[in-house]
Amino acid sequence: MTRPLRVTFILPALTEATSPYWRPIKYSLFPPLGLATLAAYLSPDDEAAIVDEHVEHVEHPEHVERLDTWDCPDLVVIQVYITNARRAYRLADAYRARGVFVALGGLHVTALPAEAAPHADTIFLGPGEQTFPRFLRDLRAGHAQPVYRSTTDRTLDTLPPVRRDLISRRRYLVPNSIVVTRGCPQHCDFCYKDAFFDGGRSFYTQRVDAALGEISRLPGRHLYFLDDHLLGDRGFAAALFDGMRGMNRLFQGAATVDSILRGDLIERAAEAGLRSIFVGFETLSPANLARSNKRQNLGRDYAAVTNRLHALGIMINGSFVFGMDDDDQDVFRRTVDWAVDHGVTTATFHIQTPYPGTRLFARTEAEGRILTRDWDLYDTRHVVYRPARLTPEALEHGYHWAYREFYRWPSIARASLSHGSVRHQAKHFFYAAGWKKFEPLWDVVIRARQLRAMTPMLEGVLSKVSARNSIFEPRAGVGSPSFTP
Repeated sequence: MTRPLRVTFILPALTEATSPYWRPIKYSLFPPLGLATLAAYLSPDDEAAIVDEHVEHVEHPEHVERLDTWDCPDLVVIQVYITNARRAYRLADAYRARGVFVALGGLHVTALPAEAAPHADTIFLGPGEQTFPRFLRDLRAGHAQPVYRSTTDRTLDTLPPVRRDLISRRRYLVPNSIVVTRGCPQHCDFCYKDAFFDGGRSFYTQRVDAALGEISRLPGRHLYFLDDHLLGDRGFAAALFDGMRGMNRLFQGAATVDSILRGDLIERAAEAGLRSIFVGFETLSPANLARSNKRQNLGRDYAAVTNRLHALGIMINGSFVFGMDDDDQDVFRRTVDWAVDHGVTTATFHIQTPYPGTRLFARTEAEGRILTRDWDLYDTRHVVYRPARLTPEALEHGYHWAYREFYRWPSIARASLSHGSVRHQAKHFFYAAGWKKFEPLWDVVIRARQLRAMTPMLEGVLSKVSARNSIFEPRAGVGSPSFTP
């Protein structure tokens, strides 16, 4: 194929994004950076488009079925997660029926390649930075292979600039999302991504200068690092934060309990502009931590984590998992009470989900405890296995109770009082309330495509709070506080 390619990259809607639990704000947060990264490997003459069904599907509910054959692209690349697999396969089959070459990749394809392969001309296993350029060369030469597997030679040293021109920024609350590492140095048994990096390096970083260059090209102040573990490589993170000092950025990211407690890296992050962090507490039970191989949390003082982050003015999004083998009926109350008492700003609760390809799935399957292989239910909101000390009904009921209890007005107020100053308390209150209590308002903003207008409010609530300033740092145009998860 010597002429330029016409390529469409698609992120199909996750099943939960079309369910009664649909939360437009949750699925309008971040653009599909993985697809925009792959698009960067196309030639300058190629035509490319990215379709994110979470923000476009409502307008074009059956865009594939309406295509005439002469409007079809040459290549469709579809990113497959477990709860969009059914939709992804339907789209892939429809395109292939029109003679379009279809490639599938992503976590679910890597976990279950035999399931995905019948729906594609090519499948990608593992991260695509090395395999996708090779696939493009083979496709142009007319001999694309059915499987491309990432194993050796994984690096981000030659990563081209992400094709952000293909992203409609106005459709997302956080268009300035960024990823500067791949994978995670930890190997928790329940982690869906661990198997994705099997066979090669499981954690690696960009060059610091390249990461800083990408940051400098992003407009505005706010950034969200979508890395699984932003502090995972201490040398890289320290150099990154040192380079960001003076850039006047406000950013959010994710880290582990042990990395927050070790050394002064979290202080350096705060100096560079870190204002909110996702922390995987997961469980308060040491037995659960040991069984799930989350040893980086064992013996760690969770209260010391929250105290250290609060002292730095960093808000906390705590992650908690229900249904591990040591969990009984009291786990829901104990977890919510701990999170509220320790001033966790927002909480993300999950029902333990044994994803295929993980050690947790293999162990649970060997024990005969898998209840269903309906992947649409593997959304961490449904019970798909038999718990050890709870009934499936009790686990699902407790999960929903925990969300309701944590985000009750009295709980939000009580958690905010754990901070030492009125300014910190107010910031916590508005941030948590905005995330859960004002969804109808945010839905209106999303439908009106006015998310960009909310950026000043997001930056306002993330601005540093100290005893010497008002709740938000003075800045022209900053209005009421907003939120992000």
